[in-house]
Amino acid sequence: MVNPHLEVLIRVLWVLTPVYAANALATIPRGRGPPMDFGRNWFDGRRILGSSKTWSGFLFGTFAAVPIALLQAWLILIAPPNLQLVPHYGPTVLAAVPVAFLLTGGALSGDAVGSFIKRRLGFESGRRVIGLDQLPFVLVPIGLGLWLYPSIFVPTFFSLEALLWVLLLTVGLHTLFNWIGFKIGTKKVPW
Repeated sequence: MVNPHLEVLIRVLWVLTPVYAANALATIPRGRGPPMDFGRNWFDGRRILGSSKTWSGFLFGTFAAVPIALLQAWLILIAPPNLQLVPHYGPTVLAAVPVAFLLTGGALSGDAVGSFIKRRLGFESGRRVIGLDQLPFVLVPIGLGLWLYPSIFVPTFFSLEALLWVLLLTVGLHTLFNWIGFKIGTKKVPW
């Protein structure tokens, strides 16, 4: 029998692994390719998203992280019942594809939402803004998942303890991966 607190952590980390992977993998194209906003400004005269959000990063991060979610879907399907502590993404790996895209594409859509908000608040692209740099990329896929796949997301995230784990893991891992990305040259800033 697994400690219930440990089980909450395992479930949260399991579901967020493709989210974190998508966010990290999006830096590999190093900002090459057209920006997602195509260089256009919003009604306030500022860029919609900024030059750091590119289609190459969005698409690469989304599609490169989908196999991670599908591997998870396969692993839980073949795991013995007593080891199935984490949610199934679907009855088959193929049925898990929409959840995989929700997690990975949702993460990078959330990251773009964070950039959009930062631009509206007057922060330049690449400027560090605590909260907006870390949370939108996890909150968007969680929010969409609660709505579209409640059987997976409600038991995983609908508790104060789960939300605390989301916050701790996201801030900690986001900081670590961004620092690593900066050190290896895939990110221009360490945040």
